[in-house]
Amino acid sequence: MNGSAKNSADTSRGLPHIVNWRINPLIADGRMTAYTINLNAVIHMTDEQFYQLCRMNPDLKFERNAIGELIVMSPTGGETGNRNIEVAGDFVLWNRQAKLGKLFDSSTGFKLPNGADRSPDIAWVRQDRWDALNPNQKEIFPPLAPDFVLELMSPSDSLSTLQAKMQEYQDNGVRLGWLIDRKTRRVEIYRIGQSVEVLENPDELSGEAVLPGFVLGMAIVW
Repeated sequence: MNGSAKNSADTSRGLPHIVNWRINPLIADGRMTAYTINLNAVIHMTDEQFYQLCRMNPDLKFERNAIGELIVMSPTGGETGNRNIEVAGDFVLWNRQAKLGKLFDSSTGFKLPNGADRSPDIAWVRQDRWDALNPNQKEIFPPLAPDFVLELMSPSDSLSTLQAKMQEYQDNGVRLGWLIDRKTRRVEIYRIGQSVEVLENPDELSGEAVLPGFVLGMAIVW
């Protein structure tokens, strides 16, 4: 969808009504996987406006990069969605027993220190860091980088795009991150202050010191 951007004020929300906008698709394997929309020439969207935009469009998943571009994500396919929920189940069971922090699914947005708004497939925040937020910060997009993030690639995802996102997580203070590619059975492990470690077809992944005692058996992923 191409064209010039036009807007009229929405007095109830403070958001522009976009009649027509120019979008740049991200392409992987010949398929469109996301739209990147630059609205900076039309409006500088505040954090509150972005939050309201997400609430007004519950069927869509939005992110924002560090320069304020809006990213509209495509829905997850059946196989990837099934693996996501199976993996999340293991995290939930561990977290209920460990009681060391808060666990979040892919519908949760985090406001990173660099200004980006990101929604990992799975995220975990240490309890004391969560408790340090005020009630309003907990209710909207928490203004912090999670301690742990997981991104599970779907067949249409761009590896380079997800690798850049994982690097962004690391640069913003995420202590441990897993990028899992089911198709190649390859895992990239991102640790703060360290080089990326690549594992080929691992049997399990350890939560290390970040998620003490947690082990993810990869049979449910592959």
